[in-house]
This record gives sequence, C-alpha cells and structure tokens, in this order.
Amino acid sequence: MKREEIIEKLREILAAAGDGTVPDLSEDSNLATDLGLSSVSMLYMVIAIEEEFGIRFDDVGASDFVLLSDVVDYIEEKLK
Repeated sequence: MKREEIIEKLREILAAAGDGTVPDLSEDSNLATDLGLSSVSMLYMVIAIEEEFGIRFDDVGASDFVLLSDVVDYIEEKLK
C-alpha cells in the first residue's frame, strides 16, 4: 500500500473521529497541535487503524507519534 493510500485512509478515520469534516493532512501535520487530537481521540484512532489495516500497535505509546508521518511509517512497517 502506498503512503498516499495510507494517508487517505487516515483522513477517513480522522473525519469519523471528529465532526465529520475531512481534515487537511500532510505528513508534517502534528497530531496534537495541527489536528487537535486528544488522548481519547488518539485511542479511537489507534483502534480504528488496527481494524482498518489489520495491524496491532505493540510496544508503542502515544508519545511515539508526534507527526502524521510517524503514524504512516509505523503502518508501513507493520504491513511489510
């Protein structure tokens, strides 16, 4: 799966987690400051990502993901 496809899926997940609007995303988007994700939103996003991509977030914490690119990198690695 290409990075652009992963980002598009993340856009859908974030829209569902928020008010339904599709956020503008770039790999440099900061999860907390740019996207406004709280710890609860992050938890929802992790669960949705696990279901969408069929992966598990093992041995990582919320502090391991600052930018959207960190999440995309993790998903890419898990999908290999």
